[in-house]
Amino acid sequence: MAEVVVTSVENLKQEIRAGSHLLIADEPVEYGGEDAGLDPYSLLLSALGACTAMTVQMYARRKEWPLEKIEVRLTNRRIHAEDCQECQTKEGHITRIERHITLTGPLDEEQRARLLEIAQRCPVHRTLSSEVSIKDFLV
Repeated sequence: MAEVVVTSVENLKQEIRAGSHLLIADEPVEYGGEDAGLDPYSLLLSALGACTAMTVQMYARRKEWPLEKIEVRLTNRRIHAEDCQECQTKEGHITRIERHITLTGPLDEEQRARLLEIAQRCPVHRTLSSEVSIKDFLV
């Protein structure tokens, strides 16, 4: 996996380099940016959605199942922890990411259910669902 380097360009616009790839991140105008690229949360949801789709596609391909297309729609919002029955945190707020997965192709119900299980095993989903340690260094 390539190192990701984020460099400020102007105002809130950021240039993101990962190997030979270049992306732009920015904030919407209403938050002081110029809307020149995806905002950071959209990038996070994009990573989860792409990983989900790729993981499901690889599994279906390996099983030779007739998955023709997958679409993953994601949203995130803050909710009260007390409103989340499956969450360990019971006070304050938590971030709720909702993932709506559409599978296209002549799959039976058993295959569809299994692909949903596989979606929950994508590496980015696992990372976001587990404890994450971020260590900062000032250079």
